[in-house]
Amino acid sequence: MASVHDAERMGTKPHWEPEDVIGKMTLSTLLFSHHYRHIAIKGMLTSVVMLGLGGLMAILFRTELAYPDIQILDARPYMSLMTLHGMFMVFGFIIPFVVSIMYYMMPKILGTEELLWARGAQWSYWLLILAAVLLVISRPDFTWTFYPPMSLRVGGELVWMGYVAVALVALSEFLAGAVLLKNGLAAAKRKGFSKLPLMGWGAISEGILLLLSTPILGLVGIVMLTDWLEVTALYDPARGGNVMTFMFMFWFYGHPAVYLPLMPAVAILYTLLPRFLGRPIWSYWSAVTAFALLTVLGFVVYPHHFQPAENVSGWLQRTTQILTLMIFIPSTLHVFNWIATLWSDPIPASARRAVPFKFIVASIFFLMYGGVTAYVNAQIATDSDFVHNTYFVPAHFHAMFVGFMANMAMAGIYYLYPYFTGRMYSQRMGNIHFWFWQIGIFTKVTMMYLLGFNYFPRWVVDYLDLPQWSTPQLILTGAAYLIGLGFIVFVYNIMRSSTVGTTVSGDPWAIEDNDTSGSAEPVPAE
Repeated sequence: MASVHDAERMGTKPHWEPEDVIGKMTLSTLLFSHHYRHIAIKGMLTSVVMLGLGGLMAILFRTELAYPDIQILDARPYMSLMTLHGMFMVFGFIIPFVVSIMYYMMPKILGTEELLWARGAQWSYWLLILAAVLLVISRPDFTWTFYPPMSLRVGGELVWMGYVAVALVALSEFLAGAVLLKNGLAAAKRKGFSKLPLMGWGAISEGILLLLSTPILGLVGIVMLTDWLEVTALYDPARGGNVMTFMFMFWFYGHPAVYLPLMPAVAILYTLLPRFLGRPIWSYWSAVTAFALLTVLGFVVYPHHFQPAENVSGWLQRTTQILTLMIFIPSTLHVFNWIATLWSDPIPASARRAVPFKFIVASIFFLMYGGVTAYVNAQIATDSDFVHNTYFVPAHFHAMFVGFMANMAMAGIYYLYPYFTGRMYSQRMGNIHFWFWQIGIFTKVTMMYLLGFNYFPRWVVDYLDLPQWSTPQLILTGAAYLIGLGFIVFVYNIMRSSTVGTTVSGDPWAIEDNDTSGSAEPVPAE
């Protein structure tokens, strides 16, 4: 599958001279600089904080679920923690994390040497911070999907702040989409679409998804606010509204939202995999085709999220089922492309040792694990009558969001770490973090699938003391603690290594062939 354009399509090697960028930044620079590295670092650091907060919330309600009966949380605080956990993880952690990594990488790879429309990225960041503050103050307790009429009846007097936060998240993501699309198209104009690096295609796809889906999310937040104020009644059935109107509007954003962190994660993978292997990706055009298909299909399959609420024999459900099954085509193109790239030649010894490369390989595994099992959700009968409102659904999206996307986010930050600290992290602690996460994530996702097969319902704080429920819940809680322990190791590693880690000069990711000794001169990646 080699092409004469392979070198151009790989873009400029994502390599900066290692330096202590963070140490040189003042507080004013960190908060207000429009330089792409400062904006990206700020976004990544904030996302790590969001991950810590969201993970702590998960640990708290997971502790409650470890055993039947009520231990430490009543229903209201449990629902508040679960709601904030979902919103922090989706809106505060994973989407901005992988987008921030793209902010860091795009100027180098696409050859612009700067982030175009950097002010838009700056505003996007601060709007998201404001939304997070409003969410914490409002403490909503109606899950991250905030289905009416429940979300119009509960939450207390400050719940209106949660509706405003949803609209602010939409505006924040819209601005991020504009920045990504601008940079991707600018690179395509300069290089030509046939030579555009795959990160450019990822930026274009992500930009289209954000620009088309987020206005609907913003409108949903505004209408929720006006319905709550009783100015309108679009969603409130008690006053003549229709919940299905909310369903169609919210999930028009909500399903593309699955791909909002996925597209950047895929783009990062396509950038880093050739970097560690020292060879181009196996098939350029299959990757481009997969990006395009995911962009289009992401907007037309959203009704499968509310199949049980509709007539399952209707034309809409049949069409949705067929289109949902078609999602497997671009996903398979990506996975096959990565496996073929890995398989085409021996993997260099330097890649096998590198912590980011290990997270990349784990990400590919979890994309397959979460994707293959999604076949059950794509079927009307099995989804509507069997797994839709069980733990099977959280199992699927945790495999995708945590197993694939969060692992890729970690691959990205480990890769970039020596470039913005000038030092290398502890390899030993990086490996500990890796194994804690992979064992924890796999166990957690597998127990969720098992609970789903045993009809364990979602959104419950208490449950019957049945062995097919209580035993997996206990193991699942233990897995969550293992993931949390891995996160603590990660944070300690990056903080400690920023001052005592080995100083890096030259290329920290130079390729060392399998036949070279440790003293041999490493061959630089191209």
